[in-house]
Formats: sequence, structure tokens, C-alpha cells
Amino acid sequence: MVLGINNFFDARNKNAKVADFQDLDHLDGVSVSAVSANLYDQKRDDLVLFYFRNGANHASLFTKSSVVSENIKWNRKIKSQKIHALLINTRNANALTGSDGYDALKILSLDLSEKLTLKQKQDEEYPKIIHSDSILFACTGTIGEKFPLEKIKNSLPNLVDNIKYNQNKLIWMKSASGIKTTDTKPKLAMSECKIGNTPIKVYGIAKGSGMIFPNMATTLGFLFTDANLSSSILKNILKDSIETTFNAISCDGDTSTNDMVSIFATNKAKNSEVKNYKEKKLKDFKESVHEVLLNLAKRVAADGEGASKFVTVNCIRAKSVADAKKICFSISNSPLVKTALAGEDPNWGRIAMAVGKTEIKVDIKKINISFGPYKIFSKNELAKDYDEQKVREYMKNESIEITVDLGMGQKSFTSYTMDLTKDYIEINADYRS
Repeated sequence: MVLGINNFFDARNKNAKVADFQDLDHLDGVSVSAVSANLYDQKRDDLVLFYFRNGANHASLFTKSSVVSENIKWNRKIKSQKIHALLINTRNANALTGSDGYDALKILSLDLSEKLTLKQKQDEEYPKIIHSDSILFACTGTIGEKFPLEKIKNSLPNLVDNIKYNQNKLIWMKSASGIKTTDTKPKLAMSECKIGNTPIKVYGIAKGSGMIFPNMATTLGFLFTDANLSSSILKNILKDSIETTFNAISCDGDTSTNDMVSIFATNKAKNSEVKNYKEKKLKDFKESVHEVLLNLAKRVAADGEGASKFVTVNCIRAKSVADAKKICFSISNSPLVKTALAGEDPNWGRIAMAVGKTEIKVDIKKINISFGPYKIFSKNELAKDYDEQKVREYMKNESIEITVDLGMGQKSFTSYTMDLTKDYIEINADYRS
């Protein structure tokens, strides 16, 4: 497997450093391959395979968009208890491609399952037959273009030949780079924990930069763990964590046809049996899953198309979580707020506007608005010690925090977003070129 350094960087991301990424190493039961299927004009990895040679328990959450890609339709029909492969392609979303797009996945699943079965016979003492219905697909890229079946099919021999049974940091980076579209850098995260006395690893990669807004799941995110857990337990843990992680980010308010977040457990850690996801010994594992999902979600928001700032939006002391969430996303998705952030303008009136347009009943005399440590608006007027120059200096930071205190209850929510720059327009105007 060639580890070309150009896979890891993008000219739009001047500050990317290998040292920015966590040291993901080997995770038993996961094998990785990434190659170029020549889906782009330039040479780059664009086809990634995760192979679970002994199978993996799994759970996925998908977009709730009423228009979905053919691979989401395929994945929803998978009933297999064990998944043996996840195949990810970039450049083409395989959405609005009709029966041809779905049939292409059938062809690829049969071809890939045959090749993996042969690999089982070559490498395993007790080889298994890999069935086509134990393969998941993830597609990302342009909607409505003919799916490049022949290019991908012709690349499968090279993809399978390049499977690496042992991983290191660079191989994980290669896989995360291979699933990028308009992302400026790969997104990886990890956490380690215990189930009982057994050490457990939780690794994750993601892609996402535009068309980011939550609706069950957002963008593409994949978690891998060596824990011994059932698919039903994985599903419950994923559902619990998604609302405050991948469902708490927005780059542009648009939900993709292809959104998918999955978790795979190889069962190699040999932890004691867990029968119920509410068992106390899962506490650390749940926290690790949430930590990895939140890390990846923040990386997606920070790498939003054309972003120059990573923005955290808090709504606190609301009557309900639903109210707090609605206000957070009203602020996060407001073009007026996002352009002010890009211009480093502390235009707090736009924050107040975004709160008001939700039509949630608020008491303006109780609301406080802050940028970072600076309280700006309080008790229906400018804060007594408001110093606009200090706030303007704060707005020059790469990370900005906005807090709206409603003073009406005990519930809160936090969303993550980015600013809206001229680069966002340029990237999306030229997206297909």
C-alpha cells in the first residue's frame, strides 16, 4: 500500500500537520485497503475497503431525507448478523441513479464477496464463505451522475490485494483521506476504555464538509471497536450518542441524501458478556463512543467548506432541550450570523434575531447574550461593562463561542458550526468541475 503524502493534505488547508492526528494503531479484527479507482481527474485514493475477516457486529443510522441514495436503500435491506466488508467510494453519490445504480451495487457485492471468499481460502486456517448480503456500501460525491461501476469493479482486484491486516497511524490516515470529497484534511479520532477489566479500543474516521445538517445522522462516520457487543447493544449506544454529536453540527443547513454513521465491533477483546446496554460496566465504553463521535463531529464542523472559524453555540437555561436545540440551530444556520462571524463583526443583534425567529416564547428581560467570556446583552439592553473593542479582538480567534442564556429553565443544548465565507460560494460553484 503506497502511503502518498499528498493524500493527507490539501492546498486549501495550509496548517494541516500529521501531528494534529491521534495515534490510531492496530485494532484486531479490522483490515484496511485504499486505492485509486481513477474517479477523479487527479490521482488520489477514492475507494476504501474495511474488511472484517471474522465478521463484525454492527449498527447504523441513516439520513431521514425522503430522497436517499441507492446505497442507503441497499444497507437498509441488509439483515445479516455479521458484516464482513464496508466499501466506500467518493466522487459519486449513487443518488437519483435509478435501478442502474442499485443494480451496480448488486454486481459489486457479488464480485467483492467472491474475491474475499478466495482471500479467506488463501489466508485462513478455517476459511468462511463471504456472502454478498454481508457487505455494506457508502457512497459520497455528486448527486445524479451515472455510477462508475466499471471503474470500481476493475479496481476490486487491486483493492483486495492491498488489504492490510495490521494497521498503523498512516494506514488509518490513508483510509480517512480516501473518503474525502471537499474536505481539506482527513478526520480521525480514538479513545480507549474498559469493559469490566478488559481494555477496549474505539477508533473512528469521518468525512464531511458541506451539505451538513442533522437528520438522524449527518455526513459519513465510521466507528470501529474490538469490544464484544451485540448489534442491538451497539444500536442503542449509537442512538444515545448521536443527538449531541453528529446531530449537533451544521455547516450549511442542508441534509445529504447519503448520510450514514455506523459502528462495527470485531468482538476480539474477549470482554465478559454484556446482556443489556444499561449495564454499569458499559459506562466507560459509552463515554468513549460519545467522545469519538463528538471529536469527529467537531472536526466536520471545523472543516466546513470555506470555513475560517469553528463556532460553538450554547443555549442554556431553556424550558426544554427541544427549545434549546431549535435556538442553537437557528443561530448556527443563519447566513446573517455566519457572514458576520466571517467578517469578525460582533453583530449581536443578529443573534437576537435568530432567537426571535424561532417563535419560541422568551422573556427579553431575562435573556443574556455572550461572545466567549464577554457578556454583551443583558436585561433588555447592552451590558453595563460592554467593551466592543475587546469583543472585536475576541472575534479574530479561530474558535468562537456564542452563549444565549434564556433564564427560563434548566435545559440546555450545544451545536457546532462554522462561518460563511466567499470560499464557500467558490467551492460549491465549482463543485462538479
